[in-house]
Amino acid sequence: MRRAMRRALSAGRCLGPKVYAAAPDGDWGWVVAVSFFFVEIFTYGVIKSFGVFLQDLMSEFGETNNRISWVVSISAFVMTFTAPLSSMLSNRFGFRPVVMLGGCLISLGTIATGFTQSVNQMYLTTGIISGLGYCLTFLPTVTILSQYFSRRRSLVTASASTGECFSIFALAPVLTALKERIGWRMCLVVVGVLQGSIIICGALLRPIIIKPTEDEEEEEEGANTPTKDPLEGTYALENEETRTSSDSGVQSLGASHTDLAGERNVPEQRSEEKAPLDPAPGPAPGPARPALLDVSVLRDWSFLCYAMFGLFATLGFFAPQLYIIQLSVSRGVPRETAAYMLSAMAVAEIAGRLSVGCVMNRRGVRKIYVLLACVSLLCVVLALFTAAQGFWGLCACCALYGFLLGTVCSTHIPMLAEDDVVGIHKMSSAAGIYVFIQSFACLGGPPLGGILVDVTQNYGSAFYSCAVGMGIGAVFLGLVRPAKQWQCCTRRVRRQEDGEAAEQAAALQTKQEMPVDFLEVDVAMEPSH
Repeated sequence: MRRAMRRALSAGRCLGPKVYAAAPDGDWGWVVAVSFFFVEIFTYGVIKSFGVFLQDLMSEFGETNNRISWVVSISAFVMTFTAPLSSMLSNRFGFRPVVMLGGCLISLGTIATGFTQSVNQMYLTTGIISGLGYCLTFLPTVTILSQYFSRRRSLVTASASTGECFSIFALAPVLTALKERIGWRMCLVVVGVLQGSIIICGALLRPIIIKPTEDEEEEEEGANTPTKDPLEGTYALENEETRTSSDSGVQSLGASHTDLAGERNVPEQRSEEKAPLDPAPGPAPGPARPALLDVSVLRDWSFLCYAMFGLFATLGFFAPQLYIIQLSVSRGVPRETAAYMLSAMAVAEIAGRLSVGCVMNRRGVRKIYVLLACVSLLCVVLALFTAAQGFWGLCACCALYGFLLGTVCSTHIPMLAEDDVVGIHKMSSAAGIYVFIQSFACLGGPPLGGILVDVTQNYGSAFYSCAVGMGIGAVFLGLVRPAKQWQCCTRRVRRQEDGEAAEQAAALQTKQEMPVDFLEVDVAMEPSH
């Protein structure tokens, strides 16, 4: 009996929540980073390697590029459209069970795809079942990773996200060789079995609880550190005002006065606060459960601009990986050599992710401006694909595209945690809504490229829609910081007006409450004679 109790206590310590005074920037966060690395391998890495099976599926089912591309499109759409569901389930049940459930769905969907007899069945298995699993694994993992790190967030997130790049680098040639030996069906079954390891990664996502000390709470309340930007402190204040009402997933014991057992502690009254003399009768209200999805971010103009950036920029995320092999073959590159285009793209993407992580980890760097520069350059490179010829020309475009894509993909979701957008305490709900808005571009992007290819009989035309979408996204991204400045100034002016109105109302009320029998008498000194 005692041994069983000891085992239970040991399991609770090993798998229970981690309590810190602040974001640890390490410790168990490194285990979460490794888990995110493998989640990236078996989610986005598999999606981006799906182009290896494109020709086999067209020959097997006698379908066009447009019909086959809908498999990836539906999967990406379901993955992003159900993002609010992922946020709500994570806020309600925690990150761990949601990711483990997602791993089961991914493995089941991919294995079932190997036994499908039509493209419509693949829409169900890969598109809906695996797509839902992708959503339930990726978003919660990147959210909890952002909570474990603060100062090193950009570098660690960028490094861990290289999992999909290693997946493309290794899987593209391996899957090409494997499907030649055992066929594309058994090849997908093998991939599905490997994707079952996501369940283990989900089990390692221990919840994080932030319990600041009393000295740190006093320092946070009284700190007034000057910054280079006069509105920088205003950004932090605007995002901090909604800290207690948000459902970020970071449980702050100092803010919510909730102990580990879930019981409410009585907050200490400050000296200047007075208890009411005649409290209203009735039962004391219980602790308010936070909303499962905080939609207040939709009133934030900077978030809306950032969401529009994600919507249009997503048009350039999937089509190049899907059509680069066919584009290379159409321009004289042997198919065996064309498969290495994805590998070259993956190697450059690793370099891009690590480089942008190092740059954004430096102090004084305005991260959103770095992201804007990368998105603008990515738009130019997408346009160059339409004019590139031969192996080396296409290889150079793939390298540039992979490098810049790595800088954007590794930062566009963690950027939500920055004060220029919404801040860390609203990231969970903001990420769900942001990815949900992206879903419509995921649904229309690959099929739009397929339609252009079928109409023009030129695979290079699929890259035009990518370049146009990325350019529009860059415009909206450039409006994020001005929108934040305008909204902060508007709120500050509104607070000043409300304060003046309150002072006038208080003065008027004081004047009206003066006693009726109080007479003002002017006493004049009589002149002395």
